[in-house]
Amino acid sequence: MAAAVITAASISLTSCVTNVEEGTPEGWEPIIPAEVPEIAAMVPESVAADGVLSGGVNPPFAPFELKDSDGEIIGMEMDLARATAAVMGLEFQPVEQDFAMILPAVQAGTLDVGTTGLTDNPERRENFDFVNFLYAGIQWAQQTGDTIDPNNACGLTVAVQRTTVSETDDVRPKNEACEDAGEDPITVLSYDTSDNAALALLIGRADALSADSPVTAWAVERSEGKMELTGDMFDAAPYGWAVPKDSELGPAMAAALQHLIDSGEYARILNQWGVESGLLEQAMINEEPVEGIGS
Repeated sequence: MAAAVITAASISLTSCVTNVEEGTPEGWEPIIPAEVPEIAAMVPESVAADGVLSGGVNPPFAPFELKDSDGEIIGMEMDLARATAAVMGLEFQPVEQDFAMILPAVQAGTLDVGTTGLTDNPERRENFDFVNFLYAGIQWAQQTGDTIDPNNACGLTVAVQRTTVSETDDVRPKNEACEDAGEDPITVLSYDTSDNAALALLIGRADALSADSPVTAWAVERSEGKMELTGDMFDAAPYGWAVPKDSELGPAMAAALQHLIDSGEYARILNQWGVESGLLEQAMINEEPVEGIGS
């Protein structure tokens, strides 16, 4: 009986965090622009041949990617990738994979692009180019009314999604600093998905959640007042779509994204999912403007 009660509560709370029952936000509408022939001509033949842009995803990572009640993969990044593909004359096809396998699949050529809330950083740029589409940072959350300080986290239990920058670049290094200083260590709860990490905070299994700022904001907004942001956003970095190093696909996607920026459709897509900060004015690859694209 107790197990059944816990399971029912978990399902209810997970729905609050991920909004799986309603799926898309209120007022959402699909934005599918027309093909732009000169941009479609930039697409490498290896991608254009089947008319499909395959993107590796690992839902749930709301609002970037999540599943609706029918099991369809939806989300802000999915909408933006679909619109970008349409400008290139392609159909976007999300391919669900384990997060850790997406970049190797792109490198091996079994996926065209990684479209799963990937942070563009120097280490990843050694093997991939990133078509940047948003700036965001790390943001912590706590149960409403708590007084958690992300800069004084020794002794806390913190939930993260496994292998994300919140784990590798935030909580793990902070834990090492605690141990080096002789303080109580941070207990790191690593989960396969962001919604399970948020759920751990929601039900009191963790003291805090560390996640990418749009992910944390999405979880807080859907927690029915049970969670709140704490501390400032930090370590701002660009998100990007990962393509093989020096691939012709990168400039083609950047040109398509620039078209969406210029038309206003880029902002409309992100705004529909509650993302209103960190938007780009110019498409970039590895945070560098692309010659011949944009202003």
